[in-house]
Amino acid sequence: MTPTTSQPTREQAWETLTRYTKSDALLRHALAVEASTAWYARERGEDEELWRVVALLHDFDYEIHPTLDQHPQDGAPILREEGYPEEVIEAVLSHAEHLHIARDTPLKKTLFACDELSGFVHACGLVRPSGLDGLEPKSVRKKLKQPSFAAGVHRDEVYAGAEGLGLDLDEHIRNVVAALQPIARELGLRTAETAEAP
Repeated sequence: MTPTTSQPTREQAWETLTRYTKSDALLRHALAVEASTAWYARERGEDEELWRVVALLHDFDYEIHPTLDQHPQDGAPILREEGYPEEVIEAVLSHAEHLHIARDTPLKKTLFACDELSGFVHACGLVRPSGLDGLEPKSVRKKLKQPSFAAGVHRDEVYAGAEGLGLDLDEHIRNVVAALQPIARELGLRTAETAEAP
């Protein structure tokens, strides 16, 4: 990709992501985080394209750098080489707790808040016959209390994320469910229509 000085597009971010990421699970996670982050961008009058770019790229290097001593910090030079602006790179880096980067912008707070919860809500949808349809915050909270369910999701980050957005956890869950519903099929989830199909 030729380095760009203009604002990157969602299309460029998807191209970068799919060049480094082949796993369906990771691509679906990126789409889920993108949908949630974009939902908040629209809701709060922010730059939706920029937020989509950051959300798609937040784990772009996870397949090649799967450990904390590499991800996401070793991905930053790759993004610089590809011409992504520092605003994007710093936002991507900020989602990693171990890097201790201040989440001092609405974008950084939202990415952090949507990352773990999007993954968790997606996992909840995968085990329900109707996917995300009718998924209530209380069901999600109940699953959060089961350490064995979606064990890779950091519960403390789910709670801290909602708090960082100044939202009650139930409200944040409702928003993420609403954000993921339109892309349920892309996420490999059943929907009311597919559940009813013979």
